[in-house]
Amino acid sequence: MKPPIKSITIATLALLLGHSATSAVALAQQIHHPLTIAKSQPLTDTLIVPGERVGPVTRTTTKQDLVKLFGASHLVDKTISGAEGIGSFAATQVNLNQGRCLTTSRCASTLLVVWSDKTRTKPLDVRNLGSAWKTREGIGVGTPLSELRQKLGNFKLFGLAWDYGGTILLDSSRLSKYQGKLILRVDTAANAADKYPHDYQAVSGDRTFSASNPHWKPLGVRLAEIIVVLNPGQ
Repeated sequence: MKPPIKSITIATLALLLGHSATSAVALAQQIHHPLTIAKSQPLTDTLIVPGERVGPVTRTTTKQDLVKLFGASHLVDKTISGAEGIGSFAATQVNLNQGRCLTTSRCASTLLVVWSDKTRTKPLDVRNLGSAWKTREGIGVGTPLSELRQKLGNFKLFGLAWDYGGTILLDSSRLSKYQGKLILRVDTAANAADKYPHDYQAVSGDRTFSASNPHWKPLGVRLAEIIVVLNPGQ
């Protein structure tokens, strides 16, 4: 059975972002309904600009701004745990799918704003992004490894099945300018560990691997998680 992979949490972000040698979720399924905001207007801006914005959500967006942007009925305040259950952080889930999600964990137009404190007036990062959100390079949840290699070059990434499993080392890629502003993590197809145990184990553990390693090929690797850091160090 495939080993569990812990999600990257707020308390561990500083470690990951500050050291280039240093979160598992179901892959998004693309849906074809238009994204909507308050008053049923189409949400056409789904661009990710690392360190600056995710669509209309910017470095200065507050909870009240989210209400104005999306409508209170599309927001759910929650508290998420820090690393290994230590500490907690205020967050606000934005869901624009109006019950039309194909999965409960990652719909096309969802996002989670994690706040720097309980006042919900400064976003730390935006995560749990659905497949609708993409960078200028066309990178989004669900992008296959082969396409990532075309866009990023022959980058390095951490092995599978541990806290930072599948995290791409951006400083080894063509997108090194996003280091500290963007976290990308890949994962395998759901049954990959059982179907290809030799290949899975060969690219697992607390070590780095080249994206060109042949053991990745049968595992159905795709981008599984994007975290956009808006106010690092807060």
